[in-house]
Amino acid sequence: MLVVLQLVLIGVLMWFLRKEQKDKDANAARKIEQSEEIKKTIAMGLAYRFNYPRSRNEDDEIVFEGGTDLFLKQTPLEFEDFVARILKKHLGGNIYTTPESDDHGIDFEHYLEGELYLGQVNVFKDNIGAGPIAVLHSNMIKSGAKGGYVITTSGFTDSAREYASELDIELIDGTTLVNYWLDTMDSHVYETDGELA
Repeated sequence: MLVVLQLVLIGVLMWFLRKEQKDKDANAARKIEQSEEIKKTIAMGLAYRFNYPRSRNEDDEIVFEGGTDLFLKQTPLEFEDFVARILKKHLGGNIYTTPESDDHGIDFEHYLEGELYLGQVNVFKDNIGAGPIAVLHSNMIKSGAKGGYVITTSGFTDSAREYASELDIELIDGTTLVNYWLDTMDSHVYETDGELA
């Protein structure tokens, strides 16, 4: 009987600790989702992560320049795959990144409900002007795409926003990308007592 009581107590304790951790995780997730400052900091971190200072060694391999092992260090080309995975989870459909050479300014093709959408991604710290939007629009016309996306870790100038508003091009800035990323993360982080927080 004592063994059964001990097992029940251990089970209750484990349930309580698990629930407490889920509540903490959900609370942290809510704070991130509600804080524009945190999202801007994450967007800035993505710009640094995917454009980490680097050079090429004598074997023509990319070598990242110093820094702690705590930092994720990747190239702008790897940002294309990162964004494609987020958009696939967020919007659905099928996304294919284009080869590095001869992509004519198009980084991925997104097929959604039988329609083609083209995407261009930019790891920038400065706001993007109308140039990338014009390149994307030209490619949309040539390929018969229904729409497109220009995605960046930074933001867009007013003239870029005005220009894109007349086209079927969605501008996704750094904080919007962070929102999409957070939305596509495993939902178990946000669960409290079986409900999504």
